[in-house]
Amino acid sequence: MSKHALCIGINDYPGTQNDLSGCVNDANDWAAALAGRSFSVLKLLDSQATKAAMVAAIGSLIGKAVRGDTVVITYSGHGTWVPDRDGDEPDQRDEALCPWDIGQGKVLLDDELHLLLAKRAAGVRIVLMSDSCHSGSVTRGDTSDLDPGMPRARFLPPETWLRDVDLPAAIPRRLAGGIARSGGDLLMAGCLDTQYSWDTRFSGRPNGAFTYYALKTLAKLGASASYAQWFKAITPAYLPTNQLPQDPQLFGSATARKWKVFS
Repeated sequence: MSKHALCIGINDYPGTQNDLSGCVNDANDWAAALAGRSFSVLKLLDSQATKAAMVAAIGSLIGKAVRGDTVVITYSGHGTWVPDRDGDEPDQRDEALCPWDIGQGKVLLDDELHLLLAKRAAGVRIVLMSDSCHSGSVTRGDTSDLDPGMPRARFLPPETWLRDVDLPAAIPRRLAGGIARSGGDLLMAGCLDTQYSWDTRFSGRPNGAFTYYALKTLAKLGASASYAQWFKAITPAYLPTNQLPQDPQLFGSATARKWKVFS
């Protein structure tokens, strides 16, 4: 049995004026934790994390995994949504991850991620860790004016990178959870699909709030702890808080939730 991981962290979003600060630290921290659990780890940081590179890396990981292997993909960066083009989303939106080159119109749709993960061999476990958000209202609220040391939302409003002609008319705000349906066995996400995941600082060091507390609790878990037990250690003990109003989510079957963490 082999264990493979891809850790993606993007702070730099050229052309959007919506850079983040803690995502590269997140990816490095996830990579260190996973390497300590005998994973072979590939990292894509900032300009390395183009859409083409993300697709190639995910495809390579899935392509080489065989029955009994575990694949973990962590993503820290902006999320967004685009108008649904194929009619498979009840809310008329496709969720998407934001690669480094989103300023050139490049997004990784939930549908595309599903197709990549669906190519796995039988018996391969896939675990996704997402510290981003794919919703929030189209208006940004007041988060963009926060000081550098204060929380910033990891959501890139479509109007910051889509052409006006491509923006839809007003549509329902709630998302359908496309990333949760992406084809993995288990997804641990930083927030509800109607909330923001926050980019902030801990003791002066930038991190995603969800990543920080996920790794803090991971370090204290017993060797045989399950994903369900890990999740219960994160929330409500650490999140949400008044300053970080995000509710982490755990998606997966009852069986997958009982799996030993990163086994």
